[in-house]
Order: sequence, then C-alpha cells, then structure tokens
Amino acid sequence: MRKIIYRAHTWLGIIVAIPVLAWTSSGLLYAWPNAIEGGKVESIRTSSVRLTPGEAMQRANEFAGRQLPITALTVLMRQGKPVYQAIGGMGADSLLIDAETGAVIKTPPAGFLTRYFRQAHFFFFAGTGQVPLLIALSLLAFVSALSGIYLNLTLWVRRRSRVA
Repeated sequence: MRKIIYRAHTWLGIIVAIPVLAWTSSGLLYAWPNAIEGGKVESIRTSSVRLTPGEAMQRANEFAGRQLPITALTVLMRQGKPVYQAIGGMGADSLLIDAETGAVIKTPPAGFLTRYFRQAHFFFFAGTGQVPLLIALSLLAFVSALSGIYLNLTLWVRRRSRVA
C-alpha cells in the first residue's frame, strides 16, 4: 500500500508542479519592468484628461455600435498619453479611448511575453473551464499534500519503532 501511495504522490507532485511552474515563471515576468506591455509604471497626467469616465464608455459603445459589457474602465498612460481602457469579460478584449481627444481604437494584439503572462498566470487558456481547472488542480495538490504527510508519518513511525 505504501508503494502505491509513494508512486501516486510522485505523479501528483509532477502534475501539480507544471501549472505552479507556469504560474511562478509568469509572475517573474511581471516583476521585470517592460518585459510585458504595461509593465512600465507612469504617473497619469490628470491635467491632460478631458473626457469623463461616462463619456469614455459612451465613445466605446459608439465605436462598437452597441452597448458593450464593460466590466472595468481604467485610466493609464500609454506612449506618454493618458487613455481609458474599457475591458469586457475576462479582459481578453478591450478598447483604448484617448482621454484627451476621445479617439477610440482596439487594443493592439499583445506580444509573446504578455500573452504568456496572461495565459499562464491567469489560466485564460482554459476559457470557461478556468474555475473547474483551478479547482481540479487544487484538489490534486491537496491529495498530494495528504499523501506526503502520510508517507512522512509512516516513515517517522518506522524509525521510532526501530530505535525502541
């Protein structure tokens, strides 16, 4: 029985380690300035912001020709200019609204490192299966931890019985 648990613990550790490795490596990318788009932090020039958040959302809706399911509206500096970023859903699609002129553009496609960061760090690749995947991986990690505790306790008991 112990041999089966040992093998299961080893395989569970490998399975659980893969997403943890992706998560931590993508987190390291975020810590390096300019490794991903938006990694550089600039102070927002509030004197240049002419549009209100409501006007920015209205411009985004006009650009799309319909009422958008905007879940977040943020102000950020992009190429030295303040812009609103209107994000819908899980943040995969967004629009940039120039905070000075009101011009709207689709957010340009992300580069390789930014795509890796988003996919690996937030598990966006899973789409609607994101939450079930994270729950399944959490359960596997839990079982791996329990099997490790069991193996350590049995090893400790064996050593104590040999000494006594």
